[in-house]
Amino acid sequence: MAGQRSPLLVTGAAGFIGFHLAERLLAAGRAVVGVDDLNPYYSPALKEARLARLRRHPGFTFSRLDIADGEALGRLFAEHRFTHVLHMAAQAGVRYSRENPQAYGRSNLTGFLNVLEACRHGGVEHLVYASSSSVYGANAKMPFSASDGADHPLSLYAATKKANEAMAHSYAHMFGLPSTGLRFFTVYGPWGRPDMAIWLFTEAILKGEPITLFNHGRMRRDFTYVDDVTEAIGRLVDRPAAGDPSWDPLRPDPSTSRAPHRIYNIGNHSPVELSRLVELIETAVGRKAIIRHAPMPPGDVEATYADVAALGEAVGFSPSTPIEVGLPRFIEWYRSTTPDMQRRPNELTPQRRPS
Repeated sequence: MAGQRSPLLVTGAAGFIGFHLAERLLAAGRAVVGVDDLNPYYSPALKEARLARLRRHPGFTFSRLDIADGEALGRLFAEHRFTHVLHMAAQAGVRYSRENPQAYGRSNLTGFLNVLEACRHGGVEHLVYASSSSVYGANAKMPFSASDGADHPLSLYAATKKANEAMAHSYAHMFGLPSTGLRFFTVYGPWGRPDMAIWLFTEAILKGEPITLFNHGRMRRDFTYVDDVTEAIGRLVDRPAAGDPSWDPLRPDPSTSRAPHRIYNIGNHSPVELSRLVELIETAVGRKAIIRHAPMPPGDVEATYADVAALGEAVGFSPSTPIEVGLPRFIEWYRSTTPDMQRRPNELTPQRRPS
């Protein structure tokens, strides 16, 4: 990753993946400008603690900024003249999108459009942006391949991520903006998100509180360790998407295009049943779970499973950390955190408008 004189922009730098990505880039000697609005969807103390670690690096600069504010974002681009943008900011959460859809429109649609416009006018050489395995929605063919269609999202969150892919492709076609979309599969690890299953289950089991297992624990997730995710992104940063001259409009491959736009899965390609996840947490913490069963909620999918062959071909790497290795690392970190950082996600009202 040698080389660029201008700093890299990482949006969502106080978020889970954005924080780990910024830290990796800084460790590799890259200057990073981080952007985040520190919204209270989950504990701001956790986000501030992540930022405190990043601020130890002399190459890190932080700007508290809402990406839905296009004018402020434009000023930031004009100041730093970014050549590479890593867009990890978004309103996350499948289930929360049922409660506060406006937050997803503001951050994931308006915010992403602002990023595209800033990249377009700023002459950015490569935009790497976060998508999600949620876009596969009603697809049943396993493993999920980015070369298959993904036209039936089951949640608004998934729909906004699918829209991001279409928006990025249009800018790649109209303005030649090289863009790479990354469909993340259930990323976990130290400094993770309090609204995700691994955190929620660990917290409840340690406190002797019940956990809820949907679909009798038969849901399967392709749990992907965060260090594998940042390794893959780090290898992609300096490989701008290029148009594929062999792309066939009569048999269109959704993962590529004649425009400079590519989509990759980033997953562990090894799905784990949630009942097995609970067993592993029980073993790691030395306590049994109190389990309550519930039907699968609207918007969730029964299984995720990533085909990562294209990623491996592109960068010579694909995630492979087993859950048996990554999970104890998360639990060790969790047990060392302060209670304030372990607060659960807030119940936000639409007026608070997280981004």
